[in-house]
Amino acid sequence: MLNSPWARFYSNSCCLCCHVRTGTIILGVWYLIINSVVLLILLSALTDPDQYHLTSAELGGEFEFMDDANVCIATAISLLMILICAMATYGAYKQHAAWIIPFFCYQIFDFALNTLVAISVLVYPSTIQDYLRQLPSNFPYKEEIMSVNPTCLVVIILLFISIILAFKGYLISCVWNCYRYINGRNNSEVLVYITTNDTAVLLPPYDDPANGAAKDPPPPYVSA
Repeated sequence: MLNSPWARFYSNSCCLCCHVRTGTIILGVWYLIINSVVLLILLSALTDPDQYHLTSAELGGEFEFMDDANVCIATAISLLMILICAMATYGAYKQHAAWIIPFFCYQIFDFALNTLVAISVLVYPSTIQDYLRQLPSNFPYKEEIMSVNPTCLVVIILLFISIILAFKGYLISCVWNCYRYINGRNNSEVLVYITTNDTAVLLPPYDDPANGAAKDPPPPYVSA
């Protein structure tokens, strides 16, 4: 049997030597906690808009941050993320592979967005300086960051994004290996069930004392 070229990346263990199923449950719970905290902040912003309202003068731009429309959109996204993370946690715990797919798709989408950010920084390095100029004047360490050599700043940002991408890629592989493990386990259980129920061997009771001496039984009959 020919093995898939991706089989070499398959493993049942992940970080801290725990099983990929356990790692997926921990990852799902961690994302659940983060998105729940974000949802609580957004809901408090909806109930008390003045507390989180930042004007254009405070941001130094021509837009307003965390207005009602942006908060409502962010709240909907947080609710969707909580649902996806809960599905992944439940699917890994109850060994339902299909429930993990939405969380895996989110990871792929997030990885693609971070990759596009890294490519944009590499292709248009001047956008970093433009972004720093748009930050508020009271932003922490704004002047120190802008005083750094632009080339060194690009290298530092690319290195930081590369570390994040490597970590996200590792988490993607853990969730994918968990999906493959659960899917393969469920398929093997179905195969064993079908084999056990469809290939039953029927033998008459030739050794029953009521029938007299034991006889040599005929070849077994296998029911299809």
